[in-house]
Amino acid sequence: MSEQTELISADWVLPMDGDPILHGGIVIVDDRIAAVGHRSELRADTKTVYEDAILLPGFVNAHAHLEYASFAGFGDGLEFGPWIDMHMNRKRRLGRDELLASARLGVACCLASGITTVADASFSGVSVRACAELGLRATVHMEVFGADAVAAAERFDQLQEEMAEQDSPLLTLGVSPHAPYTTDAAVYRWACELQVPIATHFSESAHEKEFMVSGLGPIERIATMSNVQSPGKTGIRHLEDQRALNPRMVAAHCVTVDEEEIGIIAASDTAVAHCPRSNAQLGCGIAPLNALLDSGVRVGLGTDSPASVPDFDMFAELRAAIAGARSKTHNASALSAHAALELATIGSATALRMDDDIGSLTPGKRADATVVSTAGSLYDPIEDPTLAVVYGGSPQQILRTITDGITRYNRGGFAWHELREAAKAARARMLEAKVIAAT
Repeated sequence: MSEQTELISADWVLPMDGDPILHGGIVIVDDRIAAVGHRSELRADTKTVYEDAILLPGFVNAHAHLEYASFAGFGDGLEFGPWIDMHMNRKRRLGRDELLASARLGVACCLASGITTVADASFSGVSVRACAELGLRATVHMEVFGADAVAAAERFDQLQEEMAEQDSPLLTLGVSPHAPYTTDAAVYRWACELQVPIATHFSESAHEKEFMVSGLGPIERIATMSNVQSPGKTGIRHLEDQRALNPRMVAAHCVTVDEEEIGIIAASDTAVAHCPRSNAQLGCGIAPLNALLDSGVRVGLGTDSPASVPDFDMFAELRAAIAGARSKTHNASALSAHAALELATIGSATALRMDDDIGSLTPGKRADATVVSTAGSLYDPIEDPTLAVVYGGSPQQILRTITDGITRYNRGGFAWHELREAAKAARARMLEAKVIAAT
């Protein structure tokens, strides 16, 4: 039985491994991209042509928390220390079913934003099921805290069981020591021994740096509850001393890093997930993106989650990355639209060490793609399709999202009412905590 092939064509194709293609297309065979080029040169069993649209690789979200889709707006305006304290207290009120409902909504929002791959840090592990059900490619990192490596191993074993139950080719197993102020060095060393992808947070805020160096500040109580002591040095220097930095690690944020620490990150080949909107919303500052890139650090773009930003909108993240880089350097050419789009596609894929399979529309890679409408755009007629996507794109303009050759989202295709109603129960549960605290 011969394989069915599909040609998907649009006004423009942005392959990310070459120049934009006017009236281009891709041919998908099973779960792979078989060919890329001008539509007139491509042949397939079926053909779909999108007018007033741009075809590009699916976005690769280098850092997210899918379970927090229902956390929007909680603690807005709080400084980082009080905010993370409030966040941890609220999420502990949720059961697995409530977290699963929230994670499903998070997955749906990602697919509707053109995201086809996520590096997820999962508090409960339910993201495994949500991603498998809705078809989002994901590395799900089980979050671990504290100083007990045995307890961390038990949580990780639970995630392995979840993975085995789902039996999905889209899922990869990982672990996430949360941060140096909530996770002891012994747990970081255990995570490194597993030889799996690692996600963590470090150098996110001045409050974190204050505790790590002096043992004082708003994060001290959280660290004490986690049985973590101040090492008398920054998180990066501490993890370097513990030999816990390595190429399998992706560190989110890296806002408060100095030149020497950037050199440490680069030398260890640790990757960075740049989350400009989260950093800005929490008042943490602007990460030195250009300095990281100039030092050879593998950098990807991440949306983080609605716990700190409004949504999973990668288009908004692209624009924030550009604005932040240009503001930080006082240079209008500090980050181009093309470079930003690279961060959200092949850059993130490289940061996650998945660039052999995803991140560009390259023959032989996985068939992960998204179609963005330009109808009614201020950038139409299009002079530069990259500018049209980066500055003129939004989740509302996503026409179709494809992961592994299968359409996971068509505009208007989700039962949004059901997804949102289920997630509202989780949000209501957390709002009860606020009422109780107030009384």
